[in-house]
Amino acid sequence: MRHHDLVVIGTGSGNNIVDEAFADLDVAIIEHGPFGGTCLNVGCIPSKMLSYPADLAESISRAPAYGIDASIDKVRWSDIRDRVFGRLDPIAEDGRDHRINSCPSVEVYLGHARFTGPRRLRVERTDGTGYDDLSADRMVLAAGARPMVPEPVATAGVPFETSDSIMRRPELPRRLAILGGGYVAVEFAHLFAALGSAVTVIDMADQLLGTQDETVATRFTELARRRYGVRLGGQVSEVTGEEGDILITLDDGAALEADTLLVAVGRVPNSDRLNVRAAGIDVHPDGRVAVDSQQRTSVPGFYALGDLSTAVQLKHVANREARVVAHNLLHPDDPIETDNSLVPAAVFTNPQIASVGRTEQDCRDEELDYTVSTQPYSDTAYGWALEDTTGFCKILAERGSGRLLGAHLMGPQAPTLIQPLVIAMTFDIDARALARRPYWIHPALPEVVENALLKLTV
Repeated sequence: MRHHDLVVIGTGSGNNIVDEAFADLDVAIIEHGPFGGTCLNVGCIPSKMLSYPADLAESISRAPAYGIDASIDKVRWSDIRDRVFGRLDPIAEDGRDHRINSCPSVEVYLGHARFTGPRRLRVERTDGTGYDDLSADRMVLAAGARPMVPEPVATAGVPFETSDSIMRRPELPRRLAILGGGYVAVEFAHLFAALGSAVTVIDMADQLLGTQDETVATRFTELARRRYGVRLGGQVSEVTGEEGDILITLDDGAALEADTLLVAVGRVPNSDRLNVRAAGIDVHPDGRVAVDSQQRTSVPGFYALGDLSTAVQLKHVANREARVVAHNLLHPDDPIETDNSLVPAAVFTNPQIASVGRTEQDCRDEELDYTVSTQPYSDTAYGWALEDTTGFCKILAERGSGRLLGAHLMGPQAPTLIQPLVIAMTFDIDARALARRPYWIHPALPEVVENALLKLTV
């Protein structure tokens, strides 16, 4: 059995840990898929690269409102897809080749890892030539998560897509049914509806994006109903058919026909596939590996990060946690901690959405004394330029002190516009100071944020 000083399982954010500072250690990196993890290969980067052409198509469809007559002659899906993966696939390959050929202190195992006991792993080689047994005193678990496939789809025998597969389809779906109402579901609904697919979103909740602030969820659901089919408040009871001819039956007896089914109801941590219990590693009831604020698991010397352990499955969170793990591996007597209390998030649908901090329902549940203001895009000069009638910025602050509690934007460039509010909340800049001390460029779109701050009654 080969023993290493350090083993890293997963090459998403886990691959960021090992740099020249670890050159004096015997390090192993294990990966059973393409290097780069979810974000690079099947997640945030390709989906956003695909959403941009969808945004362009939406802009063309709205061009007459600005006095420009334009139309879309053709959508070349294969060209759109190949632009994305023709760029990303070589990055994954280069990352693998760099680790194999240019990092002499790092041994790369290409295969699937499972714990066989305390501090022991077996790696079943991807090429089918056998397996490798190895051990280590220190390990980093960064094996990510996978799409959840619920009943009855899992046992129906009907072909379906997930976020891992749908972006590489050979052609656009004609009639696409999407199970789920979260951010993955609505991002793909925007993408395929804008490019010409007939889309229907099906979710058991009463609103789309139900974890967002209530104003965002309500208004977004209303807008989504204008763009594609939305079936809420019911569950799928049966799925039958074959590729190109799928019948989805709901519990109220209604039926929906589709040629393609996308399952986007959430993601499952890969702890079960690692067999972490054999190593004595504690997990949460939902399968997440349990870690403390230093990213330590229940086994001394073992760390976990990213989607495998966090409740906030976002790439910027995984990257932050990887930096914490790297520091703590190198400086165990001077550890640092992860603080995920103010993680911003964005949904790249149409309209775009961004949020940070508490929702209004959070403020009520916590019985906070808060004040709220909402500023429409349409009441700003650049909002006029955009002819935007649905976008807004909503800010929640503590009454009296003006301490910012949460912020929520829905509209063009929301993920960019929210960043000043993220910084202010991180550095405890109150609403009054943020509104009045810096200059806000006129007539730029950040005036939406400025005016929302100025309207707060604190």
